[in-house]
Amino acid sequence: MIMLFENLDERTRPFIRAEVELDITNAKLYISKRLSENGGKDYVNLLKEAITSYDEAWFAQQLSLNGRINLTEERKKQGGYTTVKIPETAAETLAEGEFNRFYIRGLCLRALDEGISDLEVYRAKPVINPRPNSQAKIGTKVKAEKLLEDLRVNLGIDTALGLPNGPNSGLSVKLS
Repeated sequence: MIMLFENLDERTRPFIRAEVELDITNAKLYISKRLSENGGKDYVNLLKEAITSYDEAWFAQQLSLNGRINLTEERKKQGGYTTVKIPETAAETLAEGEFNRFYIRGLCLRALDEGISDLEVYRAKPVINPRPNSQAKIGTKVKAEKLLEDLRVNLGIDTALGLPNGPNSGLSVKLS
């Protein structure tokens, strides 16, 4: 399902791009282990294209093509490792999560550029069974500067401020 990014527009996109470039320059861009060799090679260009001209749904579609996602992965099990099938939703989960993180970072930059100190948490994607801690965050305000710093430092899933609140939470932020 497509996420509704309320401030994904031509004003915000350059700020998102700047955040991607910052991670690339600092060699901090998150590259999922679920990407195949081919997926790893294509990932950066697909991410840049998605944030410049498209959205997370396009990004997910591109990641799901041409064998860009591995079919299996190794999982640590008591006494060793086992090979498990990667979920069919892996491309969507990766694309939504990373696109949303960069969207939030870019929107934080835009807000600071426009003298706006707070952003509002909202549900950008409907979910069937919302997590109680996600529901509690909807409508709350977060400091753009603190959120930006948190997302820059805490790469991957967990952040100190709990936004975007894990994979598939559907939460994002908007200008308030």
